[in-house]
Amino acid sequence: MVEKKKISQEELEKMNVKSWPIWECEPSTFDWEYNEDERCYFLEGSVTVKTPEGEINIEAGDFVKFPKGLKCVWQVHEKVRKHYKLG
Repeated sequence: MVEKKKISQEELEKMNVKSWPIWECEPSTFDWEYNEDERCYFLEGSVTVKTPEGEINIEAGDFVKFPKGLKCVWQVHEKVRKHYKLG
C-alpha cells in the first residue's frame, strides 16, 4: 500500500533527504513497477498514481512510500521534481 503524509522540515533533515538523488519527469502517463521499496519527497509538481487499491494524488510537499512489487500507472499533470531513496 502507498503511504502519503506531510512531514516537518526537522524530519526531512533527520533523514538527510536533501542528500538523496533527484528525479524529474515532464507531464506524461506511463506504467511503472517498483523492484524495491522507494521513499520520496516531492519538491514540485502534481501526479496521480493509479494502483490496484485506487488512486492517490501527490503534490509538492508530500512524503510518499511506495512498496516493492507495486504495479501502477503514473499520470504526471505538472512537471515532477522529487528526492528519492531506494531500498
